Amino acid sequence: MTDTLSSTLAIPETGDVPRHVAIIMDGNGRWATRRMLPRTAGHVRGVQAVRRIVEACGHRGVRYLTLFAFSSENWRRPAQEVSLLMRLFVRTLEKEVDRLEAQGVRLRVVGDLSAFDPHLRGLIEAAERRTAGQSALTLTIAANYGGRWDILQAARALLADRPDLAAHPEALDEAALTPWLAMAYAPEPDLFIRTGGEQRISNFMIWQLAYTELYFTDCWWPDFDAAQLDQAFEWYRGRERRFGRTSAQLRDALNSANRP
Repeated sequence: MTDTLSSTLAIPETGDVPRHVAIIMDGNGRWATRRMLPRTAGHVRGVQAVRRIVEACGHRGVRYLTLFAFSSENWRRPAQEVSLLMRLFVRTLEKEVDRLEAQGVRLRVVGDLSAFDPHLRGLIEAAERRTAGQSALTLTIAANYGGRWDILQAARALLADRPDLAAHPEALDEAALTPWLAMAYAPEPDLFIRTGGEQRISNFMIWQLAYTELYFTDCWWPDFDAAQLDQAFEWYRGRERRFGRTSAQLRDALNSANRP
């Protein structure tokens, strides 16, 4: 019993630099509109911001970076914008894999990829294979992804593997479902960032963000850079991550850990 209680009250593994950062890259269209440019120009500029933040995260010791590039709801946008986003995705994959490999970045893409054309799916598979041996940073691109889709596909996969659960639902728990989620290979995000001024998670990793620190900034994604990232990290360092515990429990656990 004592060991169980001690484990329950143990201080969560946290640090000055979040191990896993998840970002909704919002504000590309508004950035362009403010400059009297077509919305598509904002998306092109947003790719440059991706390049900056991947490099900045690598230099700061972040191990996992997840970017929400295209949600399952984004198909509702104007057809011209969706078409541009698909072309931009293709062009970015073709141009950036060399850079990612040189930086030690492993690329993974999660979401319902069946909606993409075969050429794009082939580029994704090739990029994932080529960078599979890299380990400095795992960059995940969430494309045609939604948090509800993720939970549903995980539940379906689990039931296909364990049909007995249909007759015994009491045996279903978080430990059984979690390995089937699209990002089971990564720890849950420590820090969530949304640019562009909106303050919601918009169906992004709704299972995984349960205890994530949520940071919102008015900065539009094309303007987001290493300095903005450092501001988010500074804010994160000021957070007390309790994971359901009280502040007193954390202090007691810390004092116990520091006793000789």
